[in-house]
Amino acid sequence: MDCFAGPGPAAPIPLDEALARVQRTYGAVTEPEEVPLRAALGRILAEPVTATVNVPPVAVSAMDGWGFGTADAAAEDDFRRLAVVGRVPAGSVFPGTVGPGEAVRIFTGAPIPAGVDTVAMQEDCRAEDGAVLVPATLKRGANIRDAGEDMTAGSVVLTPGLRLRAQEVGLAAAVGRSSLSVRKRLRVVLFSTGDELREPGTDKPEGTIYDANRYTLAAQLDALGADVRDLGILPDKPDVTRAALADAAATADLVVTSGGASVGEEDHVKAVVGELGSVDLWKLALKPGKPLALGRIGATPFLGLPGNPVSAMVTFMLVGRPLVLRLSGAESAPTPRCLVVAGFEFKKKPGRREFLRARLATGADGRPVAHKFPSDSSGVLTSMVEADGLVDMPADATTIREGDMVEFLPFTGLFA
Repeated sequence: MDCFAGPGPAAPIPLDEALARVQRTYGAVTEPEEVPLRAALGRILAEPVTATVNVPPVAVSAMDGWGFGTADAAAEDDFRRLAVVGRVPAGSVFPGTVGPGEAVRIFTGAPIPAGVDTVAMQEDCRAEDGAVLVPATLKRGANIRDAGEDMTAGSVVLTPGLRLRAQEVGLAAAVGRSSLSVRKRLRVVLFSTGDELREPGTDKPEGTIYDANRYTLAAQLDALGADVRDLGILPDKPDVTRAALADAAATADLVVTSGGASVGEEDHVKAVVGELGSVDLWKLALKPGKPLALGRIGATPFLGLPGNPVSAMVTFMLVGRPLVLRLSGAESAPTPRCLVVAGFEFKKKPGRREFLRARLATGADGRPVAHKFPSDSSGVLTSMVEADGLVDMPADATTIREGDMVEFLPFTGLFA
């Protein structure tokens, strides 16, 4: 039974249903490998990371200042006068105990000596003649970080499925890890299809265009940490398409094509993938990006994107990105979005969800305002350059009025 079987070829599928199918159908296909910590950025964590030490390991000073015990310290007006009995830089240990009426000069990160329960910030104190005046009203425990305040030994600090950012890499280092178990990079084979396409930098006869899709899609896949193998342009020939896709599927974790996924006489991808495995041609209730094929070539997942450059990019952002992360072993994460003010008027018929290209500006009241790109054509790639992201217009909505609050998907979140 085809796990993608939908309501029929003529029934457009809502985007949310398409994404739900991706989540239900696909899981991690890559194996774990151990990599040095410096090579872990952007990779998918395969195993939990457990702290083997407390962070910090002992109580430390959170500030540069003076450490003292609050008991039995006599106050003079607004200050307490304490005798300075030592100095504790970070990385050293004070050898004795700080007694009543005494203080030590202490620096950020230095271990708290015995007898000290409070640190006064240096800018709030006055040093004079072997003594220091500290605020009399300072509460006990001020400016001290307790042992294990950040992480405690034995606790799980990173969970599998995380896509590692700089902060996760730093946290792993903080608990002493020099390497991490991560998922191997997803092996993606990428094609464009169409007799009209030519490679950039080559001759372009009349009636042909340069292929932009492989370059935008390869860049998007690279940003997701995939290992991309670009196999160029496939002509509109069923036998060539069949052989190339079969060979690609034998060595890939995912095969991605653009173009050829519609129902025209020269669109062979759907038929060939159906012969080699299974495919569901999704007529997504979506603009841009209605035609999208998802299935398998043998056991290898397959994603067929539209041929128009904006449609290819947008459908990859909305469907391809979650698919790649799912296959890579990443935990599910919602598409980043925020509310902004519409700086435009727009009308559409109900029934299809639309993603409008827009640039953000700051309004008179300081709020971000989205200004729609003038053209809605899925062939205008300059719109993706000039836009900062996409305004999400629900399927049942018919009108956006200037001043309405609209959901905005920033490219900064969709490209990573």
